[in-house]
Amino acid sequence: MLNLNNVSITFNEGTPDQKNALQRINLDLQKGEFVTVIGSNGAGKSTLMNVISGNLSPDVGDVFIDDKKVTFLPEYKRSTMIGRVFQDPMAGTAPSMTIEENLAMAFSRNKKRRLKRGVTKKRKDFFQEYLTTLNLGLEDRLTAKVGLLSGGERQALSLLMATFTEPNILLLDEHTAALDPSRAELIIQITEDVVKKFGLTTLMVTHNMQQALDLGSRLIMMDKGQIILDINGDKKRELTIEDLLQEFKRIRGEQFESDRAVLG
Repeated sequence: MLNLNNVSITFNEGTPDQKNALQRINLDLQKGEFVTVIGSNGAGKSTLMNVISGNLSPDVGDVFIDDKKVTFLPEYKRSTMIGRVFQDPMAGTAPSMTIEENLAMAFSRNKKRRLKRGVTKKRKDFFQEYLTTLNLGLEDRLTAKVGLLSGGERQALSLLMATFTEPNILLLDEHTAALDPSRAELIIQITEDVVKKFGLTTLMVTHNMQQALDLGSRLIMMDKGQIILDINGDKKRELTIEDLLQEFKRIRGEQFESDRAVLG
């Protein structure tokens, strides 16, 4: 479903601030695979997401989604294939619009645009049905402005908006990092339910090592623009945080630097 072939990207090339953000990245995700990505600040995790989404184009290499080459396809055209939830709960929704208007926009993402009503009685019923699965009472607040929702409610809505058109790829970019622990736990549970329900091919970036271990069937560790560890199956299920730290030290010859990843 997703293939990155020898992808590299450099920022500020030829200057004292040159940074090799991604270095010869080769990555394949099978349909329905749920992969978590861990790494310290500057490891290249967000750059990887931006290259997949079309927000950035690689200097070298190619990106394929469902066997279609999309390397230089702009972000707005890839949006029919990709759902993305950002770290900032404010980023995935339009605060001045109502819940039903936000949902109507997301619902039309992979459909041909036409001049007609975005919110119909049929769609309202459909939206209410899906909102009910969140168990947040949002199904009774369709006409409420999204800007009035809490961070957790907005993130839950963003997740629903990113997934109910069943995209080829779901990108979760530290989507619980800005939430308090109880809301983060709720969003993680909703994430698991939605991914399982639709069988979505999912790539989830997180700073939280325990989260990376608990979720998905495969774990990738990045450092300095490279994938340095790729573990799946029984081996992943048996891993602990201490195992990950030891692996990083074995591969890189130094300690993992981010306390945030260890402490969650």
